[in-house]
Amino acid sequence: MSSPLIDAPAAHSAPSARALPPLSATERVVYACLERLARLPLGFWRNLGVFFGWLAYGVLLIRRDRWRAADTNLRLCFPDQSAQWRRRILLQHCIRLAQSTLDRIWLWHGSEALLRERLHLQGDAGALLQRKPTILFAPHFVGMDAAAMLLIPLLHDRACISIYTPQRNQVFDRWIRRGRGRFPNGLPVWRADGIRPVIAALRKAGVLYLLPDMNFGPQESIFVKFFGHPAATVPSLSRFARLGRAQVMSAITFMGPHGYTVHLGEPWADFPTEDVYADTQRMNTHLEAWIRQRPEEYFWLHKRFKTQPEGMPPVY
Repeated sequence: MSSPLIDAPAAHSAPSARALPPLSATERVVYACLERLARLPLGFWRNLGVFFGWLAYGVLLIRRDRWRAADTNLRLCFPDQSAQWRRRILLQHCIRLAQSTLDRIWLWHGSEALLRERLHLQGDAGALLQRKPTILFAPHFVGMDAAAMLLIPLLHDRACISIYTPQRNQVFDRWIRRGRGRFPNGLPVWRADGIRPVIAALRKAGVLYLLPDMNFGPQESIFVKFFGHPAATVPSLSRFARLGRAQVMSAITFMGPHGYTVHLGEPWADFPTEDVYADTQRMNTHLEAWIRQRPEEYFWLHKRFKTQPEGMPPVY
């Protein structure tokens, strides 16, 4: 049986898509092995993830800068919790992060039947299936790639757009790009290409899978509250919705014993407004409610509060 990842188109018919080089002989062998590994039971990957999660936790303890960043994030966002609680959450996070990384083997190399078995949708997809420009607010929970593998084939007749930042390691970069592009309607737009290809695809009833919940520096951001603290936040959700005339829905992915569940929300009412600050604050407040449900699955290793308003001291 041929690999779905090897046979999938490497590039898409859009000016912003960057063509991937043909697979080398070594890559073909590796990908064929990954396809066979993808058939292993989910329990194998999850148990292996526990092992690697403990190793990652040990590395985190050694790399004190990373530990301080993650611990500071949790301390700022959950001030009523103890240091012991933060350590437990960080250990659980390392395990979930390792498990989700290994899960990409079966997400990107497994059969579509396997994906249907392990990826579940919770919520009404009616609004999503209408041919309307749509933005899916998909923040940085560990299962973010799992949601894409469920939703992209569901929207097989529409462009599914994601904004891609190239990885430094070229081999890893190619693996990610081929994995996320395994379905032909996936349209990766490189961050350096700007917003025009995104807006053009949206206005043709495309679906944008957007992850705007990281600190990209003061040039691209505005300051709104995140768990009560000023956080430099990219206002792209509001701006893309306005420019693309798009509805906004949340797509939050949590891990489970079966695989992953994607929680698809209803279209946001009265969004966007004329107030980009209010819209972006609404996004952060919405995200906070989901993080409180599964704090161990949110990505805490990022220095979310690195950029501070002028005159305020650094937090890390």
